[in-house]
Amino acid sequence: MFKNKTVAFMGAGNMAEAMISGTVQSGKLSGEQIIVSNRSDQQKREQIERLYGVRTMASEQLPFDEIDVLILAMKPKDIDTVLDSIKYKVNNKTVIMSVLAGITTSHMEQNLPAGQSVIRVMPNTSSMLKESATAISAGRFTTESEMEEARELLRTIGQVFIIQEEQMDIFTGVAGSGPAYFYYLMEHIEKTATESGLSPEVAREIGAQTIYGAAKMMLERNESPTELRENVTSPNGTTAAGLRALDENGGGKAISAAVKGAQKRSAEISSSLKQKQLVSQ
Repeated sequence: MFKNKTVAFMGAGNMAEAMISGTVQSGKLSGEQIIVSNRSDQQKREQIERLYGVRTMASEQLPFDEIDVLILAMKPKDIDTVLDSIKYKVNNKTVIMSVLAGITTSHMEQNLPAGQSVIRVMPNTSSMLKESATAISAGRFTTESEMEEARELLRTIGQVFIIQEEQMDIFTGVAGSGPAYFYYLMEHIEKTATESGLSPEVAREIGAQTIYGAAKMMLERNESPTELRENVTSPNGTTAAGLRALDENGGGKAISAAVKGAQKRSAEISSSLKQKQLVSQ
């Protein structure tokens, strides 16, 4: 599927590097098929070139005519400047994939040549370990084969879910912000266990392994979270006491509020960008 394809990255941050690492290590692409660019950080480009054997260059030097997939991975605030700089250069057969939070496919389509294929991508930070939950949604002009190719490419960094673009905000609330919820939970587990006599290092490893094992069990068994919870909860046992304390202290409501809060903020960012676009027209 990727033979003789050229994939270029505009941006060389952590997310871009995770994707580069995944595609090269998986064998989907060779280093020679990947171009990495950014505007000014030559040192970062040289580091990535040395690690992965890819081609690197300044953004203005990109050979747009030979690029099959262009991945936008710079900071979201720079999107309009970047789109303005490439709209007269990009090949109309190039598929553009954006990993920029809050940037809709319609926003990009309005600032690119008519009919340009655009795919919105939302990985999370676990992509650095090839364990991302990544969502993708298609723009108006993207074909099924282009979506399948994008999914195959992104499988090198974890699991991929095709969703409707209007679902991106809730995906952000669950998966985009989800790792931070886990780290927040672990902060409190580690703190409490340390106060009770465990060393921070041991408490951290015990907590992380426990949650990792529970997540793996849920992925591998055809059982709902409710069923799994009930299976490990004995009446009047220690687990029941812990769950009762969670309920009494608003645990479930707090988790729901966190997901909804992140979802709302994601929608606000998209709306703000849309308003700026309307004002500039």
